[in-house]
Amino acid sequence: MEKNVIIDLRNVSKSFDGETILDNINLSIRDGEFVTLLGPSGCGKTTTLRLIGGFLQPDSGDIVFQGKVINDVPPYKRQVNTIFQRYALFSHLNVYENVAFGLRVRKCPEKEIKKTVDEMLEMVNLKGFGKRRTESLSGGQQQRVAIARALAVKPKVLLLDEPLGALDLKLRKDMQTELKKIQQELGITFIYVTHDQEEALSMSDTIVVMDSGKIQQMGRSEDIYNEPKNAFVADFIGESNILDGMMRSDFYVDFSGKRFKCVDKGFAPNEAVDVVVRPEDVDFVPVEEGMLTGEVTLVTFKGVHYETIVDIGGFKWMVQTTDYHPVGSKVGLKIEPDEIHIMPKSEYSGLYGDYSSFSEEFDELSEPEEDEEDE
Repeated sequence: MEKNVIIDLRNVSKSFDGETILDNINLSIRDGEFVTLLGPSGCGKTTTLRLIGGFLQPDSGDIVFQGKVINDVPPYKRQVNTIFQRYALFSHLNVYENVAFGLRVRKCPEKEIKKTVDEMLEMVNLKGFGKRRTESLSGGQQQRVAIARALAVKPKVLLLDEPLGALDLKLRKDMQTELKKIQQELGITFIYVTHDQEEALSMSDTIVVMDSGKIQQMGRSEDIYNEPKNAFVADFIGESNILDGMMRSDFYVDFSGKRFKCVDKGFAPNEAVDVVVRPEDVDFVPVEEGMLTGEVTLVTFKGVHYETIVDIGGFKWMVQTTDYHPVGSKVGLKIEPDEIHIMPKSEYSGLYGDYSSFSEEFDELSEPEEDEEDE
């Protein structure tokens, strides 16, 4: 049975200082769903979260919660709670009192407060930590206290704004698993903001990919990865070789100077298209058997596989494989029809998918330290 829609954003726009941050977006979120808003810095995802939380009001359009427009309802009157990247714990209160804070504001009886706090601390694996001061806790433990405090008041929706951004990689991965488990246990709606594609893919029921204030694609992790709508989505969700192609007819596409059989149809004859081939979907074969042939220009060992850059007619392909081919060797590439994905041309065509400038250092430099919207 289809779950009920709990939050609806209808034709919502928001600008700051004349710059459009959200451009007429429509978004429906179902009850009990884990939804991730994913995109680069400045794409509008944090602004979307703040609108749902009541910290901002839309310039136009409506925020609808369980069928009622809540544009003017202040944050404290919404059945929504928020966890920020900086946990905002009260340093003058111990762990127990931090978790109890919202319940005391609501004047809940002491017996109910104790029962709820104990339940929450057990759920986030902090049983017995009640009397500790928050400054004595590690980053991961502080994060758990923030989660327990947010959930203690039993919100219908929990908003999470880059909540794991300050944690180291191992702890971050542990907390991803923990959060997903908590969400499934409680069955409440989580709306999660991140620019980390791996985090989004591993945790979400639904991913909303955003750029330039617009929703580029929304769907299940597998669908967005396997069937990206445009070059931006294909590049942002995982690595992608994205080439200029020409759809000759249903099931036949030309790219890299060759004709390939594919599984896509419905394009106009001789329509210009973008062709996506994921690096893990390319096989190395002897040169004489290759559908395409090229020269290896860079090899990076990644533990499970080699990331190999291959120059084919000036276009640099990325291939992820367990086969090692040294720099300078000539290789053949083989691609099965169902590994070729065809997308219509878009404003993003030609911007992504060639690994000419690819290097580990460049990749690291381009990662933002923090991901906050420019307001």
